[in-house]
Amino acid sequence: MPQPDRLIVILGDQLTHSLVDATSSDIVLMAEVMGECSYVPHHQKKLVFVLSAMRHFAAELRGRGVRVEYVALDDPGNSGSLCGEVAGAVARLRPARVVVIAPGEWRVLQDMRGWQDACGVPVEIGDDPRFLCHPREFRAWAEGRQALRMEFFYREMRRRYGVLLEGDGTPAGGAWNFDADNRKALPKGLVIPPVPRFAPDAITREVMALVRARFGDHFGDVEGFAMPVCAADAQAAAEDFLARRLPRFGDWQDAMARGQASLFHSLISAALNAGLLEPLAIVRAAERAWREGRAPLNAVEGFIRQILGWREFIRGIYWLKMPGYAEVNALAATRRLPGFYWSGETRMACMREAIGQTRENAYAHHIQRLMVTGNFALLAGIDPAEVDAWYLAVYADAYEWVEMPNVRGMALFADGGVVGSKPYAASGAYINRMSDYCAGCAYDVKQATGARGCPFNALYWDFIARHAERFAGNPRMAMPVRSWAKMAPDRQAALRGRAAELLTMLEAGSLL
Repeated sequence: MPQPDRLIVILGDQLTHSLVDATSSDIVLMAEVMGECSYVPHHQKKLVFVLSAMRHFAAELRGRGVRVEYVALDDPGNSGSLCGEVAGAVARLRPARVVVIAPGEWRVLQDMRGWQDACGVPVEIGDDPRFLCHPREFRAWAEGRQALRMEFFYREMRRRYGVLLEGDGTPAGGAWNFDADNRKALPKGLVIPPVPRFAPDAITREVMALVRARFGDHFGDVEGFAMPVCAADAQAAAEDFLARRLPRFGDWQDAMARGQASLFHSLISAALNAGLLEPLAIVRAAERAWREGRAPLNAVEGFIRQILGWREFIRGIYWLKMPGYAEVNALAATRRLPGFYWSGETRMACMREAIGQTRENAYAHHIQRLMVTGNFALLAGIDPAEVDAWYLAVYADAYEWVEMPNVRGMALFADGGVVGSKPYAASGAYINRMSDYCAGCAYDVKQATGARGCPFNALYWDFIARHAERFAGNPRMAMPVRSWAKMAPDRQAALRGRAAELLTMLEAGSLL
């Protein structure tokens, strides 16, 4: 085999054909390594998804005539690290240089920066063109601003890409944001279209057996895996969402219901974050659905805001604030993550439902993540590092760039207000309003104290009491702080007593 000009390294979340400009003088390297599979106990279905998608992508490249060097996890001599595999490939193939697209995670970038010394050939790290706002551009946008708010960033992105604008540049429908229309509780009897399922082929079945054998002690299991693992299937899944669920996505995007894992959500985030779908194409397709009268504006705007606004904003925050962001803990939360986050064994119906669904599917939608599992961790003062590790492990769409700012910033307020202007703390009343979880729960959502008092209620007021001084000057938190101050002392004592009892039970590992 002639000496290649370039060794093009493709990572497991860079499965986008437009990134591979290989010629006959290049070789593409893809490697499955134990270090990436096990630095947190990734959900077994997440591992199946990533490894199967990598193998399908390599097969597609070969079908296009690209020379691919593929290292499987169980290949003899697998070094277990990405750097080791790159160095090994350089020694075997003797390329003139190594070319790679910048990774999504800080730790991987630091590893890449050592490749040149480890390999002895030049290493070129290029920008990732799939994202719509480069970290340099985000830094320029953020410079000099007192507060970094997604809403204003989102408007800039809408203008830059000409999305949902009238001819004069004003926002379609006369408003930038229709979130107020997207908070309806799910009505009874509403028919929810099923999500398309993709039967595992021979490649995926082989990966399932590998994951079952090597990672059978990880969270979840491989049974029932039916995710799209190639670009064609991911596109089919996206088109199904745009046609069948997007029209109703807006109204009920914040709703939760027992036994309903998907509702009207797209479930494309894993494919999007792995590179099987390109974000701007999905944004344009959703906008066409509105312009052609196939979906209402509140649904389309809400969906586009998640991709063009929130996804890009969160990535910008990550690269702006790392590596220090990984250490932020503004509320001094130090409690260990309760075991029921892994087992799902809890008397709280909302937590049992959200965690059980996550164990089964490696998926939960944004309100379940923020206002159930995230909200509980916030109220109970769980250590952000432990919450980070859990979210990173259990969701198929989780990579550190998207997980960490959502957890530390949005869910836990550990960054002190960089991502959000207030902590998303809520009592059981919010969960009761947005779901049917509370009906039949072992706890009574209308009670805060006593053995049947909903844990979210007492923990909410205890959270407000613990941080009253910090939040007294926050306009969006002033009302609950004032309400706490006006409570009768005996009521305050009862609430804090119940919270102390609950937290003691958590620390003791008792069933909650």
